[in-house]
Order: sequence, then structure tokens, then C-alpha cells
Amino acid sequence: MSDKTEPGPILVPVDFSKSSEAALLFAVGLSRCMQCSLLVMHVVHDPNSMPGYYSRALKKKQLVRIEDGAAEMLDEFVHRVVKQHPEIKDWKRLDSLLVKGLPSTRILEAADKTGATMIVMGSKGLTGLKHILMGSVAEHVMHLCRIPVTVVKAAHGH
Repeated sequence: MSDKTEPGPILVPVDFSKSSEAALLFAVGLSRCMQCSLLVMHVVHDPNSMPGYYSRALKKKQLVRIEDGAAEMLDEFVHRVVKQHPEIKDWKRLDSLLVKGLPSTRILEAADKTGATMIVMGSKGLTGLKHILMGSVAEHVMHLCRIPVTVVKAAHGH
């Protein structure tokens, strides 16, 4: 009697950076090997903590909810990465998720709720005072997560 269940998705939290792009590309390869889907996630954070973060998506429209702008940015990010990498054929098994709140908390909650197999996320590699003051979402997730977490950095010069 075989109890073969499909593995949960690989959760890929993104902030639209080059490191997030590198994490998504790395996760595509893993999902192919593990035969599981990808769930690309963005957490809409408090705009007061990072003013201007969503401004490039919102500047075209005078009145728009931050969540709508973030959803548009998430769609544009995924479409851009897919378009830039036509050699990758596994994009069909990709879904996206937009949530609101504190990034590390929401990432951990999403991993639990979706039954994620693992998390693959980018890191900008802040050091010194910025790292001490802001901390690292990737570091918080690694310390608190019950499933494997892989942190990917973008190659320099990208």
C-alpha cells in the first residue's frame, strides 16, 4: 500500500530585488527536481516603515490602494522574470500570493497554511549598522521556521 502524496509548494517570498529574482530562479530548479509547485509571495508591509517603496507602481495612478499597487508589482515581477528566461519551461506550476503585515511573520504563517515543503528567499546581505537596526527578514525566518530555508544572493554585477 503506497501513500504517495504530492509535496507542498516551495514558498518564494519576494521583494522585487535582484536577490528575489535569483531566489525564484533557484527555486524553479528545485521544484523541477522535487516535482512540486512554486508559490511566489509578497508581503505588503506598512508603508510608513519604508515610504516610497511602492511608489514606482503607484506613480502612474493618483488614487490607488497600496495592496493594488503591490499586486501589480508582483505580477510585473513574475512576468518579467518569466520573459527573461524562456529556456525555463516549468513556469506553469507557479502561483502567487499577496498578504499584508510583517514580512517574517506572514512568511512563516504562509508556510504553515500552504503546507510548504521549503522556503527559498533572497537576501540583500546588509551588514553593519543597517543589519543591526533593521535585522534581516531571511535571518528571522531561518531561526523560526520548522521547514528548510534556503537563502540565495544575487551575483554581483547583476
